Amino acid sequence: MTRIIAGNARGRNIKVPPEGTRPTSDRAREGLFSSLQVRFGFEGERVLDLFAGSGALGLEAASRGAAEVTLVDNNHKAAEIITANAAVVGHPNVRVVEAKASTFIAGAQRGHYTMVLADPPYELADDAVAELLQALIPLLADDAVVVVERHSDSPEIDWPAGFEPTGQKLKKRTYGIARFDMAIWRG
Repeated sequence: MTRIIAGNARGRNIKVPPEGTRPTSDRAREGLFSSLQVRFGFEGERVLDLFAGSGALGLEAASRGAAEVTLVDNNHKAAEIITANAAVVGHPNVRVVEAKASTFIAGAQRGHYTMVLADPPYELADDAVAELLQALIPLLADDAVVVVERHSDSPEIDWPAGFEPTGQKLKKRTYGIARFDMAIWRG
């Protein structure tokens, strides 16, 4: 069981799939979202949560004022739990999509998302993460923020051309085994 940390749904418990996901700890989410709140805020953001697991990242953004949130996961049980968790949060513009991230990206609306939160499996190869970031580019609005969670021991992300890693203080955050790398799409 995990919880929403802040916003309209603060303190509400959400379920975590029993297997096949690696939930981001409350401490790590709190640190990440504090950084995002200070630097960018959430009001009006159109958020894409890839490899959503329990939906905790996207639903936290929804609770904090995102205009809409799309949560994508290819695990059927995870998609069911995300749907139930979305009902707990009660945001009217949350959409759950059961699909592989690459399949969703291939058909998603272009130039739409202002924030992407991606939490791919830690074992996903670095070149596959680079391909994912490259594939995301057409979906991004100008100045979109992209956050990728990786294992703290993995190499720092080599962002494709057009991405500007956010300043030294926000570029990389480590919480236990989780590390968040952030960049802004400047295309």
